[in-house]
Amino acid sequence: MLYMFLYINLSLFFVKFLEIMNKNLRFLFNYKGGQMKNKKIDKYIEEQSSKLTKGLIDRRQFMMSVLATGVTLPIALSLADKAVAATPKKGGHLRWGNSAADATDTLDPATYQSSFMQATAWSYQNCLTVVDSDHTIVGELAESIESDDAQTWVYNLRKGVEFHNGKSMTAEDVVLNYQYHMNPDTASAAGGLLSQIDTISADGNDRVIFKLKGANADWPAITTDYHIMIKPTKDGVVDAQSTIGTGPYIMDEFNPGVGAKFGKRNPNYFKGDGVAHFDSVEVIGINDPATRQAALLNGEIDWMNGVDLRTANLLTRNPSVEITAASGYAHYTAPMRLNVPPFDNFDVRMALKFAIKRQEIVDKIMLGYGTVGNDHPISTAHPYHNGALEQREFDADKASYHWKKSGVSGPIEISTSEVPYAGCTDATNLIAASAQECGIDLRVKKEPEDGYWSNVWNTKGFSMSSWGGRPTEDMMWSAAFTDDTEWNEAAWGNLVQTDSTVRFNELVRSARSELDAEKRKSMYWEAQALCNYDGGAIVYAFNQYVGAGSKKLAHGEDVAGNWESDGNKLSERWWFA
Repeated sequence: MLYMFLYINLSLFFVKFLEIMNKNLRFLFNYKGGQMKNKKIDKYIEEQSSKLTKGLIDRRQFMMSVLATGVTLPIALSLADKAVAATPKKGGHLRWGNSAADATDTLDPATYQSSFMQATAWSYQNCLTVVDSDHTIVGELAESIESDDAQTWVYNLRKGVEFHNGKSMTAEDVVLNYQYHMNPDTASAAGGLLSQIDTISADGNDRVIFKLKGANADWPAITTDYHIMIKPTKDGVVDAQSTIGTGPYIMDEFNPGVGAKFGKRNPNYFKGDGVAHFDSVEVIGINDPATRQAALLNGEIDWMNGVDLRTANLLTRNPSVEITAASGYAHYTAPMRLNVPPFDNFDVRMALKFAIKRQEIVDKIMLGYGTVGNDHPISTAHPYHNGALEQREFDADKASYHWKKSGVSGPIEISTSEVPYAGCTDATNLIAASAQECGIDLRVKKEPEDGYWSNVWNTKGFSMSSWGGRPTEDMMWSAAFTDDTEWNEAAWGNLVQTDSTVRFNELVRSARSELDAEKRKSMYWEAQALCNYDGGAIVYAFNQYVGAGSKKLAHGEDVAGNWESDGNKLSERWWFA
């Protein structure tokens, strides 16, 4: 009888509770024919989940609120568990296994060229702006940004930002760092991006004013570039090799090609307690994907980038490991340098473009974690992607026609390694095999992993490469295709001029200052068509970033795909659950 009495009274309580909550929530859910609109329910539940994650309500309050929407008890419990798991926790030592470490790596941000160095750099330094986990551009060292004409940009810096040595960061530090990258003698990879600057000046300690040579509505995206980290200065000189930054962790040790150690969290980090949850971080260079995977499975590291998709299924079978995939702007390329014969020959380039079975690479090497490319670097995630441009497919007849027309005979060589991405060597072999079908004797040369970026890429005539992509068209073109960038991997325009490159560079420079969206679209569409037709970079696939880590790791709802490992900000954004 006692149990029956309790059951009846609890039932009456919940009925009364639901009636009250029903009245309170009616204004949110907009009844129509007795049914609540799902979108408003979802939004309400998201709001309650966020409150639980932030500690604004407790688990019991969350459950009562969610049950009142008509959600079943098991679903409500699952939502509560998910919200609680999303609550960041402090503590632990992160071991981050990363690819593309090189003995030539330096702490000079002008030289950064790999995921390994990005992971190292973001762990102790900051830029003026950053791509957030949801791919929006937000201020980092800059608190706010102002512009009336997209040509003069005022960056209001956060007050109270300190370097790890206690020195306050000032506008003068920012100006000197930008001038360092603008100096041609520095040969910075960001030099092409910053060639747009006419003048840069400090207005007091907390304001930096950029005056550009022409309007550029994308300028805040340019200042997210990972090369333009703000380093400490002394007597008007940038300390480019400094281990000191403004970032989330304090560096103890850096060994080129080996790793970096950050012994403790920055106690004065300007972003506060909502980020940088690990007690310490170690970035470990492990170039071979099989070795990275073994280290993860053996519990020697907590996270690895660049999962070898051929063995991804083995990772999914391990109950302690979770795979994370993120889409963005990343792509795989095979650059043919126009300053190295026979790739100065248009018909040679066109023959090789038609000789690649792009879908085969996506299916067999990428296992569906990507889409085919069309010989330009602008992805469907970009606002001005040229969707009307005809997709280039494998065509043995056209490839053979252009190869014969070129007048070139004998074998040609393509350099490769596993450094650009896991499975790159196998992809190169597929390219060579399909070229053979077209009568092209393409021979694969496996290069040493150490020194690949410095000795092979941007040097050898034909090689394999990969790009993280950039969040805007102008930023991507300026990083790798215009005539003023050090990273024009095909030498298309910067070392070798053609009619197409002259027009291409005119379009890019005009488009960045064009504020009319339709006119800008027309320019970017033509630029993509020129790159597709005449360019030396074969962009054969757009890839997802696929990483894997311990299920003990947790992160926010969004994971950025602008770079690997949540924009290579994993050490700042993730935590141990």
